[in-house]
Amino acid sequence: MSTEDTFGDTLTGLFDSVFSRIAQARESVIPVLTPRETGTITSIITGIAKVSGLPGVGFDELLKFSGDIYGIAFNVDEDEVGVILLGDYSSLQAGDEVERLDRVVDVPVGDGLIGRIINPIGQPLDGKGRLVTSERQPVESPAPSILDRDPVTEPLQTGIKVIDALIPVGRGQRELILGDRQTGKTAIALDTILNQRGKNVLCVYCAIGQRASGVAKVIATLREQGALEYSVVVVTEGNDPPGLAYVAPYAATSIAEYFMQQGRDVLVVYDDLTHHARAYRELSLLLRRPPGREAFPGDIFYIHSRLLERATHLCPELGGGSITALPIIETEAQDISAYIPTNLISITDGQIYLSPSLFELGVLPAVDVGRSVSRVGGKAQRAAYRAVAGDLKLAYAQFEEMESFARFGARLDDNTLKTLEHGRRIRACLQQQEFDPVSMAEQIIVLLALTANLFDAIPLEHMSEAEAAVRQSATEMPPDVCARFESAKTLSDADRAVITRIASSALRRFLPEPTAEQKS
Repeated sequence: MSTEDTFGDTLTGLFDSVFSRIAQARESVIPVLTPRETGTITSIITGIAKVSGLPGVGFDELLKFSGDIYGIAFNVDEDEVGVILLGDYSSLQAGDEVERLDRVVDVPVGDGLIGRIINPIGQPLDGKGRLVTSERQPVESPAPSILDRDPVTEPLQTGIKVIDALIPVGRGQRELILGDRQTGKTAIALDTILNQRGKNVLCVYCAIGQRASGVAKVIATLREQGALEYSVVVVTEGNDPPGLAYVAPYAATSIAEYFMQQGRDVLVVYDDLTHHARAYRELSLLLRRPPGREAFPGDIFYIHSRLLERATHLCPELGGGSITALPIIETEAQDISAYIPTNLISITDGQIYLSPSLFELGVLPAVDVGRSVSRVGGKAQRAAYRAVAGDLKLAYAQFEEMESFARFGARLDDNTLKTLEHGRRIRACLQQQEFDPVSMAEQIIVLLALTANLFDAIPLEHMSEAEAAVRQSATEMPPDVCARFESAKTLSDADRAVITRIASSALRRFLPEPTAEQKS
């Protein structure tokens, strides 16, 4: 046999072997047909798409459009589905295909989100690359049941003297911040976030429909102060579709819930729910839902209550984690009896009201103590605070009442004048610069000096320096006294005497020189 015949036989055998293997592989593959339910866009308006041809779609189900644009099935009618769009819909048009995804809207959760800036559907906005997470949670979930909750017993220190002393907030509480435009609502929330450094509290800041410049300023502040290391920022801007503004607070709460379920304490700031309510009204009117009181849909109360009810303190059996919510809303012309403010006041556990008149007078933070209340935080307030600030709120409220009366030029007796002078010093001591949180020890020594009337002899023009000197003197307090601030024990008479002596020593240089008559 020739060499050519041998080579040909070998090549033929090789081809036969390859083709037999291909035939075996082809026969072993069983094609699986996966059904896909698709529909068609019939019309598009601002942030809303009407879709036909999805008979099995459910309420709140996630739909996918061309160009990786997502939407939520919101109106499930007999002939068509009203869909809230969650992205730039400028490329969509009538006739485009829509696909069901058989799941609800969810958001990535996990430690990989800490320090990141994302939008409500989990897309990064900070240019640091894709998110590294392994879990996702639905943006909507039922609130914990009553049996799963524990009483609010731990304080959440804001670092703001007037709040920690007079309107305390506990971990697991929902405390509303409200006031007119430009009165310092966001500043209070930011100061609270900055004060959580080293306190094992994660923070989630949710910007809803804010101006891009305002959001950038907040993020820059968090980054400069080192607060982004323990924070997650969820952002929707004013030019984003209203669907993203509607989903944003629910997404932020789901991120916080993941950490709460791990037994951690979380602070969530919603800035602000006024924009959230307006976005929902816009979506509802575009979907032809009937408006109610003040042109808001009747279920506007429900969308906020089901959001804020998710903030709680879990029982020890579930890890003991907590979500503390600080929702912010904007009032118009100081009208706290408007529809949205009254809704949220009734949902939350108290409110911090910021007064434009105090803001104009330069009293910062402009907290109106008379209209502000905490219905839970007093139970979580440390015993040391209750000992030194128990009568302070009443004294401050009396001062404000007398001050408005004194403006009429009435003749006042000595006791009233003394109350006014003492109240002015309370107001001066409770003032505080932005991004300057005050520690617990510094707050207690200032408050004790106030209740002991140590500031009454200090001239008003020197009050800021005197208060700073008392705060500085907190470093001289014995460690055992400072340790009792964190415990549930009340301050003993000996502790109060030590703190009073240190404060008096710090204030001595601010006392006016005695006159000749006083010397004699």
